[in-house]
Amino acid sequence: MKNAFVFPGQGSQFPGMGKSLYEQNEKAKVLFEKANDILGFRISDILFNGTEEDLKQTNVTQPAVFLHAVIAFLCSEHATPDMVAGHSLGEFSALVANGALTFEDALKLVAIRANAMQKACALAPSTMAAVLGLDDEKVIAICAAITEEIVVPANFNCPGQLVISGSIKGIDIACEKMKAAGAKRALVLPVGGAFHSPLMAPAKVELQAAIEATTFSKPSCPVYQNVVANAVTDPAAIRQNLIDQLTGAVRWTQTVQQMIADGATSFTEVGPGKVLQGLIQKIDKTAVVAGIS
Repeated sequence: MKNAFVFPGQGSQFPGMGKSLYEQNEKAKVLFEKANDILGFRISDILFNGTEEDLKQTNVTQPAVFLHAVIAFLCSEHATPDMVAGHSLGEFSALVANGALTFEDALKLVAIRANAMQKACALAPSTMAAVLGLDDEKVIAICAAITEEIVVPANFNCPGQLVISGSIKGIDIACEKMKAAGAKRALVLPVGGAFHSPLMAPAKVELQAAIEATTFSKPSCPVYQNVVANAVTDPAAIRQNLIDQLTGAVRWTQTVQQMIADGATSFTEVGPGKVLQGLIQKIDKTAVVAGIS
C-alpha cells in the first residue's frame, strides 16, 4: 500500500483561501508572514480579503495556490508520502513535500515563473481551449495537422478531457476541427496565454536561469513529473523536467496511471479545491481519494 500526495495548479484558487489556516495554526502564520517578506508584498491580505479578480492576476495566483497547498501540507498531520506529483504549478509544491526544494527556494521560483509567464503572454496574443469527448490520439493528430499556426496538446487531464494551447487563430481553427471530428465541446478558456506551449519559450529562458541557480536536494520519495509521467529521484533530472514543463505538456492522465501501476493505493490532494480528486477518479474509478486543505 502506497500513499500518493498530489498538489493542484492554477485555477483552484478562491477568495478567503488559507485564512483559517493562518488564524488557527501558529506555524502556518509564521510561514505566511515569511512568504509576505520573500514576495515583497502582503499576499496573505489578498488571499484572505481579496476578490476573485484580485486572485486571477498570474503573479498572485501562482504563489497563492502554492502557499495554500504547501502550508496545508507542512501544518497537517498526515501519513508520509510514498510518492508525490503536482499538476503544472503544483509540481513545485510536490517538490517541497518530498524535500527536493526548500519552502523559501520553491516560493522564489514560483514568483519568477509567474512573472515570466505574464511577460510571455504579453509578447504574443494566445490562449487555450478545453476539448471534451475526443480521444487523446485524435486531438494530437488534429493539432499536428495545423502547421500554419502554433497549436499543441497542453494538459492531458483525464480520458476525454484535454486542453490545447496556442495562438488565438490556431486555437480557433483547432476548435472547429475538433467539433467536426466529433468532440462534444471545444471551448476557448478565459486564460491570459498559451501555457505549456512553445509560446512560453521566452519565460522558459528566465525560469531556466533561476532553476539552474537553485539547490535541489535528494528527495525523500519519487516525484512523478508532468513532462515524463514517471518516477524521478535524481536532482539533475528533476531540475531539467521542471524547466521543460513550461513549454511541454502536463501528462496528468499518464502520471496517475503510472503512480497506480507503481502501487499507489490512495491519493491525497493537498491545497485548495477538489479538482485533482475528480480527475483521478475519472482516470481510475477504483482510486481512493481524499483532501487536505
